Amino acid sequence: MLLDQYLRKAFNRKQGPKKDSKFKSVAKAFSWRILGTLDTIVISYFITGELKMAFSIGSIEVFSKILLYYVHERIWERFTAKNHAHELERSDSVPA
Repeated sequence: MLLDQYLRKAFNRKQGPKKDSKFKSVAKAFSWRILGTLDTIVISYFITGELKMAFSIGSIEVFSKILLYYVHERIWERFTAKNHAHELERSDSVPA
């Protein structure tokens, strides 16, 4: 129950127009990586035919891609926020 309330609060936080919290970015990164890692393990197994090798590849890839996704998400959010601020600036100015 407590976790549910915390997650609901974190995901419904109002931080301006369409801005995700850092917590939400981390949660998205983990859920996406779980799905991506399962995909990598299955593909690795079909290619190598070895379950141990498939899990080895999947276990290495999961950590590197969580980090890469988080960095990508935060950079993307920074550019989105700057573009949105720039659009607001333009719409507030009155043409002469």
